[in-house]
Amino acid sequence: MIDRVPTREELCLPTLRVLQQRGGSASIREISEDMAALLELSDAAREVAHGDGPQSEFDYQAAWARTFLKQMNAATNSSRGVWSIAEYGRELTAEADLVEDEVQDRIIEHIRSYRRSLLTRRTKDAPSIDSLGSVEVDADTDWTDELLAALREMSPDAFERLCQRLLRESGFTKVEVTGRTGDGGIDGIGVLRLNLISFQIVFQCKRYSGLVGSGAIRDFRGSMVGRADKGLFITTGRFSPSAEQEAVRDGAPAIDLIDGNELCRLLKSFDLGVRTETVESVTIEAGFFESI
Repeated sequence: MIDRVPTREELCLPTLRVLQQRGGSASIREISEDMAALLELSDAAREVAHGDGPQSEFDYQAAWARTFLKQMNAATNSSRGVWSIAEYGRELTAEADLVEDEVQDRIIEHIRSYRRSLLTRRTKDAPSIDSLGSVEVDADTDWTDELLAALREMSPDAFERLCQRLLRESGFTKVEVTGRTGDGGIDGIGVLRLNLISFQIVFQCKRYSGLVGSGAIRDFRGSMVGRADKGLFITTGRFSPSAEQEAVRDGAPAIDLIDGNELCRLLKSFDLGVRTETVESVTIEAGFFESI
């Protein structure tokens, strides 16, 4: 079992192997979970925080690994955060099964070359190399950190109302905030209708900055038993691996988890306190006119 956080260089090949094993594509969460299992990463290593942000150090280094793979044309990603392995990535994975050290050296050399190119292109206003690179690492980290800081400044009841609004925008009906203390950790209740079936959902929303442990999930489940079909735990922090395992424990009511990063993405997708500006780019396709 590995008790330290692997470097971004060490995570490149495991990322490709996970994508291969997943049939060629996977979400960021699936990649992280499978890679931690593949590397036999300890819970302590996974829980190391990256600075004061919402990410763990493991997730931060894994994001950089995906950045490098994209720069190498070994992997690609969609706007919805789904990553897929490219043909060159399949070639690297197949070759690594025979001569892993040689492939690892090639990846490291590419990363060094990429860093040198960033240094060459930097201007006096450019960010440092550790914050520059793919849009995933740089832009996402910047705006999510700012958004999470604003969310943590909200009062508890205002944050509950924001979660209520978010659930309504997501298709929930009859969403009510309990607004009561001593309600067993339940902050609100709502109904989610899927086709002909409706589910009673209870939710808890907490403005944490650190880890939510398995104990908080067990306590929440204890309060929801007999009162709802499913539970939803929303936080500005992040969940420990043991909390994620407890949420889907066999024989117990399932609890869906929304951490700080996912909460930011949801608020952005529904334009709740986040405005996205798109710059129009016009490209002339000369071939079109030549073919007429």
